[in-house]
Amino acid sequence: MNLSRGTSRSLEPSKEAPAPAPIRVGTAGWLYEDWNGVVYPARAPRGFDRLAFQASLFDTNEINSTFYRIPAPRQTADWARRVAHNSRFAFAAKLYRGFTHERSAGRAEEKEFAEAMRPLAEEGRLGAILVQFPFSFRNTAENRAHLTEVLGRFARFPLAVEFRHESWNGQEVLRALEERGAAFVNIDQPRLSGNLPETNHTTSGISYYRFHGRNAPKWFGPDTSNEERYNYLYSSEELEPWAARIEEATKRRPRTSVYAILNNHFRGQAVANAVTLQHRLTGAGPDVPPALIHSYPALARIVAARPADAQRRLFPE
Repeated sequence: MNLSRGTSRSLEPSKEAPAPAPIRVGTAGWLYEDWNGVVYPARAPRGFDRLAFQASLFDTNEINSTFYRIPAPRQTADWARRVAHNSRFAFAAKLYRGFTHERSAGRAEEKEFAEAMRPLAEEGRLGAILVQFPFSFRNTAENRAHLTEVLGRFARFPLAVEFRHESWNGQEVLRALEERGAAFVNIDQPRLSGNLPETNHTTSGISYYRFHGRNAPKWFGPDTSNEERYNYLYSSEELEPWAARIEEATKRRPRTSVYAILNNHFRGQAVANAVTLQHRLTGAGPDVPPALIHSYPALARIVAARPADAQRRLFPE
């Protein structure tokens, strides 16, 4: 499989990615209306910042909105500013869907996306670009050529490639990604025919994991939605084998930066599972809103709700 390096055509970011941290756990996105009253206040007071709050709980967040539209550099600069209180925090950003799903993006969009990522890179807040392909993207000669083109366009950035179809789970693919310095994304998804199985591949200085839930009845088909597809709460027992894989990956490559992203976002389940996984892997037990513990009582065993005075400071009047 030939994934020869392409020539970068856009301006280079002026800083390298954040220094390796053992493990960063977080969620895919932070703006969900159904998190209000569970993760965030039911009625957010003036000055409450959802992204800043996420950066007080976790060391990463996967920017979901960049998949749907390319943001202006001033917006990404503002994101970097809002997480400045957490020196370990690094974003992952999903590549614009015009490159991966629609295949309609060209040179203009390439430059636009690179410029959007520049403020994050300059502030040392860009950990990875997630290049996510759909289940329909099979391992064919045509798709391998397209993958080569996409990776070449963004070779200046730390890349992580997510395949959904099992045909990409092979040594030739792993070797090709390793030659490119791109990470293979290990995912948890329903165990359905054709789906990529559980893996623990590390092909670069990044080990990347995404947790989509296991809601098999709502995974495919016309009668589903993103809310239903990712409506799943992992048990501690289901997360444990993944925690062991992540620990094994850090031992195999001690300087690897780990990104573990929970995408089962329905009603804050991703936040609850991220708190659980982070505690299991790092021992960190961040203070969380009482409403989250009320919704997911298992959290009470590993975290403590903020005392009333601290809660008032977190959710200012």
